[in-house]
Amino acid sequence: MLDVRDLRVEFPGRHGSVTALDGVSLTIAAGEILGVVGESGAGKSMTGLAVQGLLEPPGHIAGGEVWLDGRRIDTLSEREMQHVRGREIGAIFQDPLTSLNPLFSVGRQLIETIRLHLPLGRAEARQRAIALLAEVGIPGPEERVDHYPHQFSGGMRQRVVIALALAARPKLIIADEPTTALDVSIQAQITSLLRKLCKEHGTAVMLVTHDMGVIAETADRVAVMYAGRLVEIGPVADVIARPSHPYTRGLMGSIPTLGARVPRLQQIDGSMPRLDAIPKGCAFNPRCPHVMPRCQTERPELRPSGSGLSACWLNTQAQERAA
Repeated sequence: MLDVRDLRVEFPGRHGSVTALDGVSLTIAAGEILGVVGESGAGKSMTGLAVQGLLEPPGHIAGGEVWLDGRRIDTLSEREMQHVRGREIGAIFQDPLTSLNPLFSVGRQLIETIRLHLPLGRAEARQRAIALLAEVGIPGPEERVDHYPHQFSGGMRQRVVIALALAARPKLIIADEPTTALDVSIQAQITSLLRKLCKEHGTAVMLVTHDMGVIAETADRVAVMYAGRLVEIGPVADVIARPSHPYTRGLMGSIPTLGARVPRLQQIDGSMPRLDAIPKGCAFNPRCPHVMPRCQTERPELRPSGSGLSACWLNTQAQERAA
């Protein structure tokens, strides 16, 4: 359903262009949830914005291609993309309160979105809005459709945002940190709902988050990003149980394990590099405990590693020895 090929995003500046995404390639099938994970500044949200054509100028796609259901969309005009957003690509953002207009009832916002993208009259659109609220688990949707966002709890507001994302039956939903503003029990409900709706509607989902727990509960595959690059991608169970890249191992090692007593959690020394100071070779090499001279001069490409792909010279070296 979604095919991103060698995507490159740049931001021009006084001292030259800064590369925010560098050669990102990924695919998402219909009915599949791809989790995109990494530290702040890794390029997760930037990838979602680039797919939607929502990059803030002067940022722009400097290379690569974005295909949605067999149609290239990164070359479309802004007017053409307005018809794609909402109708073919839905979005769920981090804070549901800022995603909804406080001056209009949730029903009015749903009806407006439905009528903008689907050939329905007002009465039919209202019935669809009520059906959507019921589908996402809003109790008493016939009454709640006329309520305002401030009359809903945080979890219920996020359900309304999910209903808005589904309003026009999109082919792809980009969910950017959809559970961060919610408590743990509500997080579980929202991730379960998102997975259920994805399977029922056959919708492809890009789930952007920094929480590996959410990825483990929700996604089918996971893509790990670092400094605007993909460093590992594969089935969730395999990446969590047997991470191939040292950065992924660091992320997994920093998560507490129930029942295990350890003096200290594992940590990744250092911090994400600035976009204008990304090191040569592997971008992770200044923080990697297994760095080799080759890592500091040559950039590793994604290569088969187990059931997925990993961009690490350690895996390449192991494969060369085995051969």
